[in-house]
Amino acid sequence: MFKRICSLILCGALVVGMTGCGPSDSKGDASTSSGNNSDYDLLVWEDQSKSGGIEDAIKKFEEEKNVKIKVVEKTYANQIEDLRLDGPAGTGADVITIPGDQIGTAVTSGLLKELEIDESTKEIYTDSAMESQIVNGKVYGLPKAVETQILYYNKDIISEEDLPQTTDEWLEYSKSVTKDGNYGLLALWDQIYYAQGVMSGFGGYIFGKNEDGSFNAEDIGLNNEGAIKAGEYISKFYDSGVFPKGIVGEQGINTLDSLFTEGKAAAVISGPWNIEPYKQAGINYGVVELPTLPNGEHMGSLIGVKSYNVSSYSKNPELAEELVEFLANEENSKARYEVTQEVPAIKTLAEDENVLSTDSAKAVAAQSQYAELTPGITEMNSVWEPIDSALQTIATGKAKAKDALDNAVTTIKNTIAAINK
Repeated sequence: MFKRICSLILCGALVVGMTGCGPSDSKGDASTSSGNNSDYDLLVWEDQSKSGGIEDAIKKFEEEKNVKIKVVEKTYANQIEDLRLDGPAGTGADVITIPGDQIGTAVTSGLLKELEIDESTKEIYTDSAMESQIVNGKVYGLPKAVETQILYYNKDIISEEDLPQTTDEWLEYSKSVTKDGNYGLLALWDQIYYAQGVMSGFGGYIFGKNEDGSFNAEDIGLNNEGAIKAGEYISKFYDSGVFPKGIVGEQGINTLDSLFTEGKAAAVISGPWNIEPYKQAGINYGVVELPTLPNGEHMGSLIGVKSYNVSSYSKNPELAEELVEFLANEENSKARYEVTQEVPAIKTLAEDENVLSTDSAKAVAAQSQYAELTPGITEMNSVWEPIDSALQTIATGKAKAKDALDNAVTTIKNTIAAINK
C-alpha cells in the first residue's frame, strides 16, 4: 500500500502545527518585519504558526554559513500577493512558502527564481510533489509538505465500528439524525476543491494531460458525462436537507467547522489543517480516509503541496537557494514534521514509523492513494470562480447540473482565451 503512495505523494497531508518562535526572536507580524537590511542576510516568510518547525535548521544554517536570517510568519496562501508589492519595493522575502498550485502563476508573473537542482536531489521527493514545482521543465522550488482531505468523525456521536463506508450510507445515516440543529456528515461540495473528490470518482476532471504529463488547458472535463452525474449526485445531499443552507457559499467553511466543534455534526470532510484546532476545541474525534461512491469508486481528493521558493527579487539568490535545499532536505523535513505535524514529501519517509505513528497520518496515507495533483498552471486561475459558482447554483437548486456545468466551462474557456489574447 505505502509503496503505491510513494508514487503519488508520500502519504500526503499536513496538520496545523504548533506555534513556535523563530531564531533570534524572528517570529513577527508582516507589518513590522518586512524588508532587507544590514541586520540580516536573508528574510524568510514561513507559514503561520510554523516557524518552530524550522527553528533548529535555521540556527544550524546560520552557524555553518556565518549568516543572519530573519523569519517572519505569514499566511502561506497570501505570500505571492505580498511579494508582488514588496518584491519590487525591496522589502520582500528572499525565501517564501506557497501552495503548489500558485507556482505557474508566480513564474508567469516573474516572481520566482529558477533553481539549479540536480537530479539526485529531485529524486528524493515524491513524484507528484516534485511535479508541482516544475514549469516548462524548469524547477522553481522544493516541496516541504503535502496535504489531502480526510474524514473527521465525533467519537461521542458515532463509533468507528458504526461508520458508514459509502457516501450512500452516509446520506441515509444523515437523514436519520438530521433534526434539532444536528447533522450527520457535512462537506463543502459547493466548492471544486472538495467536490472534485466526488467528480473524479464519476469520471470528471479539471484538465486533461498531454503525453508528457503536463496539463492540457484545452481539455476541460468539468462538464463531461461523469461530471454531470457527480453534480446530480451532489444535489441529493442538499435537496434532502442533510447539508444545511449555511454551509453554502463564502462562510460555509466557518459554519461547517462550528457545527463540528460544537458537537452538532457527526462527521465532516476537511483537511489535516484542522487536526490541531479540532483538538483544541475539545472534540473527541477520529480520522479516516474518505468513503466509497455509489458506483464503487473511492472518493478522490486534490493534493496540496507547500513549497519553499526563492524570490526573483532576492539580493542573495544563491544563499537563498542553498537555504531552500537545506530546509527541504530529508533530515530537516523529518524534524519539521515532528514539530508541525506537516507530512513531508520525502519518499523515504513514506514508510517511516514515526511519520505514520498517528491515526491522522495513516488516514492521509490511505486517502493519498486516490488523490490527484491540483493543477498548477496559470489557466487554473480561470477555473475556481466559475466552477464554484456553478456548484453553488446546483446546491441551492437554482440550476440543473448539466446547465450549470456547461455554463461554467463556457465561461472558463472564454476567460482563458481572452487572457491568452
